[in-house]
Amino acid sequence: MTTILAIDTATDRTTVGIVKDGIVITEKFHDDPLAHGEILPQLVAHVLATENTIDVVAVGMGPGPFTGLRVGIAFAQSFATARQIPWRGVDSLQALAWMHSEPEFVVAIDARRREFFVQHYRAGELLAPTRIVQREELAEFAVPVISGHPSALAIASLVGADSEVREPIYIRKPDAYPAPKDVKFRPWLATDLVPIYGLEKACYPDDPWSLAQFKEEFAGKSRHYLVAESHGEVVGYAGVMVLGDVTDILTLTIAPEFRRRGIAREFLKRMIDWSRNQKVDAVMLEMRKGNVEAQPLYLASGFRKISERADYYGAGVDAIVMRKELKA
Repeated sequence: MTTILAIDTATDRTTVGIVKDGIVITEKFHDDPLAHGEILPQLVAHVLATENTIDVVAVGMGPGPFTGLRVGIAFAQSFATARQIPWRGVDSLQALAWMHSEPEFVVAIDARRREFFVQHYRAGELLAPTRIVQREELAEFAVPVISGHPSALAIASLVGADSEVREPIYIRKPDAYPAPKDVKFRPWLATDLVPIYGLEKACYPDDPWSLAQFKEEFAGKSRHYLVAESHGEVVGYAGVMVLGDVTDILTLTIAPEFRRRGIAREFLKRMIDWSRNQKVDAVMLEMRKGNVEAQPLYLASGFRKISERADYYGAGVDAIVMRKELKA
């Protein structure tokens, strides 16, 4: 007979249970995305009061938000070490899928920031690697989407499966990136207008903003303009403004020889952070259709296409309108 202490903190629920030979002896859970560390020891104490002889510890290894996930894994490993028993890690999404038997479905775990970790199953088989999608994308699946919490029985039932997991499953890319080398970011000054205008003409010779337009923007309210400077030279500029309940990114331009160094990503991060401080609902931008260099950056930053604007950049040159939600 095998008695398993099952733990999962990959979702906003902390789940703890004891499963003996496939039968749930006891199970406790608590819903609070910020209380995993506080509540987990209490739940474990509750279930151990029912059954204290444990042979194996099973823990959900994610995917899930970093802090909550680490709480469960660290506790499981420490408990197993103290008891001198083995611990086993399982895929939390796979455990959620184990609880369902529809012919085809998608399981989803809330990753916060309006994102979800998902797996797509058909006839019990995983169709593609785990990935992260925007909340709005869930409605685009043509099959049922199941968002829930892995049970103690599901976690315990995957012990011994071929898919045993030994390392935490982190799908989301880190928020922190190395700062671009030898590049300084600062608000733009009146003395920057001429070099900015020169860079504008070099980058957009067919349809540049005029110097008068830049002066008007510099004098405008509810705007946030930045420059990137390298060794005293302006090598990029970007700007965003408040428009009602959203902000609109007006420009993001990098000198060709300074591209692919992380400058655009840093600009975008700073403009999104500024937008959050304005308490708006979302950030929007227009991107030239077919701009294969910029699109991956915007998608990775959480922007989604919402529409197109014909001839936005001139006759026959359309724009893709993209939006990033800031509020849940």
